[in-house]
Parts: sequence; structure tokens; C-alpha cells
Amino acid sequence: MTLISIFAALKNNMRNTVLIIICTVCWAGCTTSSIKLTIPETFKQQATMQHVEGARGNKMTFANFTTSRIKRGMHTSTEGWGRDFFLENFLLNQIGIQKSETVTQEKARFRYTLTDGRNYAEVFADEKQFTTGMEFEAFNSGSIFNKVGKLEQYTYIFSAIIRTDTIRDSRPWELVMTNFYDAKKGNDENSLTYFKQGAYGLATNGNDTIVIKPVIIKNTVLSNGKTVQMPFKILSGYELSIDGGVIAIVDMIDRNIWFYNELEPAEKLNVSAIATAIFARRVHDEKW
Repeated sequence: MTLISIFAALKNNMRNTVLIIICTVCWAGCTTSSIKLTIPETFKQQATMQHVEGARGNKMTFANFTTSRIKRGMHTSTEGWGRDFFLENFLLNQIGIQKSETVTQEKARFRYTLTDGRNYAEVFADEKQFTTGMEFEAFNSGSIFNKVGKLEQYTYIFSAIIRTDTIRDSRPWELVMTNFYDAKKGNDENSLTYFKQGAYGLATNGNDTIVIKPVIIKNTVLSNGKTVQMPFKILSGYELSIDGGVIAIVDMIDRNIWFYNELEPAEKLNVSAIATAIFARRVHDEKW
């Protein structure tokens, strides 16, 4: 395949991407209010839902739980250029194309205290995101599609330390959620490829472990009760589970937390700390 045909393919894919985005935005704009996270009926019968007030702000409340004001550190975002393709660009420039690598980094920190009125949990969190992409520009073209890009690498790491004053949890909990994508390792040549939605992770105190995984939905129930299939998959929440099964579901769409009814107060405090930390993120902000 020639360099010109490569750029033409990327350009056509970019047009397709723009059309997909336009259709998606139009569809979502008409149906967002009716998109819901479907809670499995078996779990729903054994759980209680609590709506989180302030999930998009700097202080949250639900049931008997309240967070302090979330103190945020510096939220930084930097963009720059990566490798220099001198020899390649010497040839590409002859046909009016410039190749470059873009590098973006974003970091943020926050901390807060959560209490249920009796005990408390301190949360210290850190977010890091690193993105590398390849960009091709036709500098002699007047078209709005004169620049196309392809994701090469994406890394997201969210970590937090949770310290509680309960007798049950004398050791701090460590929470880690990650999302990785590498085009070279996956041998992915598709210019439309993007990193997967959501992040996978776990929380542990050395003895107990809670597994965290994203809940991706393809179908949704409209306001008239009809189930329809969406033209795309979306992240709707996170599922928290242990060996015995699911203990909580974090609904990112309606900003609710579903708690398994058999949780002890100390367990519910830990789950609440994890859930509020997920809501409090700003770098990988998935709140609707």
C-alpha cells in the first residue's frame, strides 16, 4: 500500500468517524433521559438503592452517609510532540503530507473524609492518564479533513488509599483501577480503534478483596417500557463483587449506589468509600 493510499484510507475513516459521532450525538440527545442501567432482578430483590446527591460536585450525601468537602490538588494537562520522523517526513513532504506524534498527559489528586455518623473513612486518591497518537496532515489541502489521527497508546491509572477507624479494618484498603490500550501489542491497524470504556480494578486490605468491573450496556428501556438496542455500547456503571457474588452496583447514569442488604456496617462503609471515589474522579470523568 502506498503512502497516498494509506492517507486516503485514514481520511475516509475520519469521515466515517465524524458521521458516526454526529449520528451518536443526535441519537443520544433524543434518548439520554430514558437510558437506564438495568439492575439484574435477582440482585435487585436483595439490594437497596441510595441516590447520591452531589455526585457531580465536591460534596456527596446519601442515606446516612456524608462526605466532607472534597479537597482537590492541582489538575494538570499537558500536550506536546513526541518522536521526530525526519527521514519519513522528507519523503512524505514531497506529496504534501506531514507525520507527527502527539503526547498528552493529565494528572489530578483529591482527598476527603466519608462518615456514616458513627465511623469514618479517609480517602486519598490519585489519577493519571497518558495518551500517544499518530497524526497525518495534508498541509496543501483546503479540506476540513486535512488532518487525521490514530490512537497508538492509552494508559489510565486511578489509585486510592482508604483508611477507616473501624475495628474490622485496622489495615488500609488500596484501590486500583486501570485501562490500557497499545496498538502495537494488539497488532491493531484499524484507525477507528479507541480504548475500551471504563476501567477494571480491585480494592484490597491484604485479607479481603473486592473486584471492580465496568457495566457496559447495549440495550435500554425507553420511558414507554419498550426495550431497544442502541447503535453503540455505553458505560453505565461499575459492579463490585467478592467471591460470594455482587455486593454493590454503582450507577453512573442516575448517580445511584445499590447495596447488598446483608452488608455489615463496616463493609458498607468500605463500599461507600470506593463508590464515592469513583464518582469523584475528574480525569476519567464518566458521570452523565
